[in-house]
Amino acid sequence: MARLAQTEGLTDIQREILSTVRDFVDKEILPVATELEHKDEYPAQIVEGLKELGVFGLMIPEEYGGLGESLLTYALTVEEIARGWMSVSGIINTHFIVAYMLKQHGTQEQKDHFLPRMAAGEIRGAFSMSEPALGSDVSAISSKGVRDGAEYVLNGQKMWLTNGGSSTLVAVLCRTDEGHPEGTPPHKSMTTFLVEKEPGFGEVRPGLTIPGKIEKMGYKGVDTTELIMQDLRIPANRVLGGETGRGFYHMMDGVEVGRVNVAARGCGVAQRAFELGVEYAQQRHTFGKPIAQHQAIQFKLAEMATKVEAAHAMMVNAARKKDSGQRNDLEAGMAKYLASEYCKEVVEDAFRIHGGYGFSKEYEIERLYREAPMLLIGEGTAEIQKMIIGRRLLEEYRIQG
Repeated sequence: MARLAQTEGLTDIQREILSTVRDFVDKEILPVATELEHKDEYPAQIVEGLKELGVFGLMIPEEYGGLGESLLTYALTVEEIARGWMSVSGIINTHFIVAYMLKQHGTQEQKDHFLPRMAAGEIRGAFSMSEPALGSDVSAISSKGVRDGAEYVLNGQKMWLTNGGSSTLVAVLCRTDEGHPEGTPPHKSMTTFLVEKEPGFGEVRPGLTIPGKIEKMGYKGVDTTELIMQDLRIPANRVLGGETGRGFYHMMDGVEVGRVNVAARGCGVAQRAFELGVEYAQQRHTFGKPIAQHQAIQFKLAEMATKVEAAHAMMVNAARKKDSGQRNDLEAGMAKYLASEYCKEVVEDAFRIHGGYGFSKEYEIERLYREAPMLLIGEGTAEIQKMIIGRRLLEEYRIQG
């Protein structure tokens, strides 16, 4: 098992970080994950442990109190955490996307104000693009921000916020038509607002309501919510980057990081499913021998392991491309697409290896079987990834003349 999904060329610091996280996962997450998941209980103690390890500041620069690590280190850390419980990796992901957007696009005042407390885990981030009626069609956003003196007044309803209740800072995408003449393309009249709030549910600040958690098939423990803005007043200095009309670009940059994260989560869940499958196959006996000695099961294990390796390699490539400063939407889309699809397939094969016991809530594979489908839609469906990949390929291979 230890030979799968290894990463070449890591520094001693990276290896030390990953070893520490893996030990934490084995000791603090795996023993309690299924119980907490069945209760749909927020993993408060696990989150506190990750704060102490410095995970919330992993990619935040050292000048703001973080570890200043790369996207690759972050992705490999997420892979380890998702191997333990995917919901915990979701708590980390949304926080990191907001921290990344602030680091890349925030004003100096915004960085100074938010990043040190985000690195310490005192501020928890969430980000919000989706709305009830639009899904992946970001250009159809209807939530709106209107300038009123030194403030903006925000109105609208957002959907599918991971960390919606537990977060204290939400990056919210809204339309802002002021300063943008009629006929401006929708993606050029969007703005990201940094909305501070109290944790919890109900009215968490005047004009901002977080209804209760959305009940889900899987991905439990982490709170997924709506966000409702009714004449919510935000100071103008909480426009990300200090300039309206740049929100779509800010969010897409963050989503590229998010797609690498989802790929990493898929890798982690697939690794755990393989571990469970290969272990059970050696313990379960049929026709006088372990089922692992039956050729049909060996073929299945071979396919599972190959998929784990392939997904991991593509995820690492996408992270390294982003770290190099190059455009990586093609690589991130490919990694997210492949890793999520392979994750579903590896989990299902492990489920099949378990036979009837895989259907029992006493076995961990049952939880993974309900968690894997979320990765098929998170940060863009397979169809959206294929559109991105196809368009980029046509750019790269355009016929001249």
